[in-house]
Amino acid sequence: MSITSDAELLGMQAVSEAVGITLRKMREYASPGMSAKELDEYGGRLLNEMGAKSAPKLTYGFPGWTCISLNNEVAHGIPTENKILKDGDLINIDVSAELNGFWGDNGGSFVLGNDINNHKPLVDASKLILQKAIREIRGGVKIADIGHLIETTAKKMGYRVIKNLVGHGVGRSLHEEPKEIPNYYDRMNKNRFRKNSVVAIETFISTKASYAYDMGDGWTLVTSDGSFVAQHEHTIIVTDGQPVILTASNQIWE
Repeated sequence: MSITSDAELLGMQAVSEAVGITLRKMREYASPGMSAKELDEYGGRLLNEMGAKSAPKLTYGFPGWTCISLNNEVAHGIPTENKILKDGDLINIDVSAELNGFWGDNGGSFVLGNDINNHKPLVDASKLILQKAIREIRGGVKIADIGHLIETTAKKMGYRVIKNLVGHGVGRSLHEEPKEIPNYYDRMNKNRFRKNSVVAIETFISTKASYAYDMGDGWTLVTSDGSFVAQHEHTIIVTDGQPVILTASNQIWE
């Protein structure tokens, strides 16, 4: 969507703050021995307290309030009772929601407890690359150029990008135009970022793999070679200068 009024700006700020706070508090609440379902139920309660509705549940009938992916799971992980969080796990939480007709989306990967499996460099790379990409986004910039920046920065750091998971427009629904904001250079993509548009920018930084696949449950995406992937995501408003980060309340860069 494009922001055309103060009411729309306030609407996007409200839903973005709701998903951002939920993501931050879920990250702080997570502890070894807890099930992903317990963590998800906590997130669901937070959204409900703020009047927001889970976007994946509302839009797709997803079996959870949020997506929680562990270790080799890349995205859309189902928060089940038998998925138990352990010290050193690489955890990704993706929170998206609807509030008063507006939709917000954000996510982040983190290491639970002690970094005994050395996942922190990957997590830090994902954060840094998202930061670099967002700094370069403004009205008129080619979407393909941002993908090129993400891909080349990852490569210089010794990583790859997942090519079949992308950022997207957001606002009046969960996925809007532009439908695809890739993490790689797509020379066929001639689209440009538009001033005042709202988009969800996300990185999928991988240790080796370039694609994610359905593990067979209809939701969870994994790599075929056991690679690890870190994801970070902000909902932003594109401007003539630095973007407005609507989901700053998630504190993924702190």
